[in-house]
Amino acid sequence: MLKSILAQLWWIFPLLIASAVVKTPWFKGIFGEWLVRLSAKLLLNAKEYRPIHNVTLQTPDGTTQIDHIFVSRFGVFVVETKNYSGWIFGDEHQSMWTQKLFKNTNKFQNPLRQNYKHVKALEALLNIPPEKFHSVIVFVGGSEFKTKMPSNVTYAGGYVSYIKSKTEIIMSPSEVEVLAAAISSGRIPPSRATNRVHVQNVQRRLDSDVPRPCPKCGSQMVLRTTKNGNNSGSKFWGCSAFPKCRTIQNFT
Repeated sequence: MLKSILAQLWWIFPLLIASAVVKTPWFKGIFGEWLVRLSAKLLLNAKEYRPIHNVTLQTPDGTTQIDHIFVSRFGVFVVETKNYSGWIFGDEHQSMWTQKLFKNTNKFQNPLRQNYKHVKALEALLNIPPEKFHSVIVFVGGSEFKTKMPSNVTYAGGYVSYIKSKTEIIMSPSEVEVLAAAISSGRIPPSRATNRVHVQNVQRRLDSDVPRPCPKCGSQMVLRTTKNGNNSGSKFWGCSAFPKCRTIQNFT
């Protein structure tokens, strides 16, 4: 009897698993990226706007990862995707923005500042002036802006409208080809290993921002750079009370 019932209801178990997966941050992130790519594929002419996705570049402090780049005669559009639900509060000059979801309040880095680093990394790679770049932020998920946002902070497919609003031709077709090729050749080849290293670099940078007390005197440890000797250029933690306290720790 029980086996008969289970045989008829076998489909419930895969459905429950699928339902659980859909609610995970991993799936929401993947789905959000897919929506952004789909909007571009349907609404942006790929010959006019050369798409390059998931670009990881080497930087002086590790790596930086860019969600989407569109190279066109109207400039290089650098797109950062944020997958958030709830109310979003923020200002272009604030270092941190706020997400309110039901009774929960969370802080996250101003995505405009985050994308600024992406733009600077591309600027260094391509050796072109900043005027040829356009920073674009696109929120996906069930979020709603509760403060006035700059025009380049968009929701869902609205980022396409912002890209299309730039109609001044500032580069020739040959320049577009050269820049697209330079990005493709200058990026770190996409792979699971590349993503893993990037995540480790991000975590290391986050760890360096966490205040840590000196184990000897209690003052705050600060990140410093060795200037001389065989270890020149390497990072280490030094006590902010130096020279009264000379405690140092390895930077890992």
